[in-house]
Amino acid sequence: MANVPVPSFQKMTLIGAVIPVVALISLLALSYYLFGDEASSGPNQIALLFCALIATFVALTHGFQFDELKDAVVDSVSTGMHAIFILLAVGSLIGTWAMSGTIMAMVYYGLQILSPNYFYFTTVIICALVSVSIGSSWTVAGTIGIGLMGIATKMGLDPAITAGAVLSGAYFGDKSSPLSDATNLATAAAGSNLYAHIKENLWTSIPALAIALVVFWWLGKPGDFVAQETLTSIERYYDITLLNFLPLVLVLGLALVRYPPFTTIFIGALFGGLYAVVMEPDKVIALGSTPHLPYALEMTKGVWIAMSNGYVSVTGDPSIDALLSRGGMGNMLTTIWLIMTALAFGGVVEKAGILDRIIGPILRAAKTTGALVLSLVSTAIATNILAADQYIAIVIPGRMYRKSFRLRRLRPEVLSRAVGDSATVTSALIPWNSCGAYMAATLGVPTLAFAGFAVFNIASPILTVLFAVMGWRMLTMTDHKPERIVLPDDEQKVE
Repeated sequence: MANVPVPSFQKMTLIGAVIPVVALISLLALSYYLFGDEASSGPNQIALLFCALIATFVALTHGFQFDELKDAVVDSVSTGMHAIFILLAVGSLIGTWAMSGTIMAMVYYGLQILSPNYFYFTTVIICALVSVSIGSSWTVAGTIGIGLMGIATKMGLDPAITAGAVLSGAYFGDKSSPLSDATNLATAAAGSNLYAHIKENLWTSIPALAIALVVFWWLGKPGDFVAQETLTSIERYYDITLLNFLPLVLVLGLALVRYPPFTTIFIGALFGGLYAVVMEPDKVIALGSTPHLPYALEMTKGVWIAMSNGYVSVTGDPSIDALLSRGGMGNMLTTIWLIMTALAFGGVVEKAGILDRIIGPILRAAKTTGALVLSLVSTAIATNILAADQYIAIVIPGRMYRKSFRLRRLRPEVLSRAVGDSATVTSALIPWNSCGAYMAATLGVPTLAFAGFAVFNIASPILTVLFAVMGWRMLTMTDHKPERIVLPDDEQKVE
């Protein structure tokens, strides 16, 4: 009889699976205890890499080969290259938009329109509308989110609460828009119909958004903010007009016509640099100032520096200089380092079947629909923690639970809704997850600082479990005509 490969979850023992998980929790907790908010600037990366070595050693003692584990690490890190290049593009965009006045224009007009009393509330609505339109929480955070953070700073509002409001709105669109990668991936993993999924998704997304709006309205800072002094200061250094929004309009337009995120954001960065050359040449020259260089090369150097190392504001106004001195690809490298080490650990964990071994008994013990959905939500969150990637956290639980949901005659949309309510939204709450690291780097607030204020992201998994326990919208396959059920050919029958 030919040798048949043993599935990874059969090789791995429960004790072996627990060791890397305990090591991860212990070392990351120690990292945050010792370094606080600076933990993501290097200590967490060391902890994750060490945990990857522990997981590798455990896998080797359970019969895995070093080469297959090495290949798993390479494959896992490769899945993060998309996020890494987007991060680099966002770094460039922030640099050129700071130099061109685009960020300052968002702050300038926002100060005149918005009030501290309802700023957080309005931030959620703005980000939700734009995110539904373009289907990308990352693009929303990297464009409008940056401007809203600047407005909050000028108003003296809490940056962590503002970041939580940005995330709450941005992720409403990311899990509700037909243009969202996460939404499409959740439906593919669960085998559901896209528009049927979106319809069911709104049953939990709208209440979660309503809860977020109530909380952020309550968190609004009472009193009147006098913006005139700040506006006068901005006008002293910048000639702000509606033309400053051209780079933002370009990016949103490209996103609407479904240009790839990296291409969209990088074009926005280049256009921001070109706009600065035309409209703010003095700032470009000041950044790239080199004696005896031809004018064109001086301009090129200034834009190049803004894209690579970020813009440095030298207005002399400390508040403006602190707001605008930022960006550049180089300033994203620490975050990229975090993503790569986290994905390296996740690659070994996935290949060795560590997550399968831990979750398997929980899945088998789920005897009720409520317990099944709770198990799924827990699995999605655990995968976000261990694999450090949103897409992996969507695909693995979606595939693992398909058979269990079908055996209970639950429609695929119930599964895809639960996946979206858990895997998609919780990824941004974990500091070493690619989404959490991206949001922290883009918005300038540590993940653990804003995680408690991401109300929509917290409410969504709670609501999806509540719906299951109460039996609300738990549609079965007999609720609709059989021909509307969408399943892959190899899964048309329940074994």
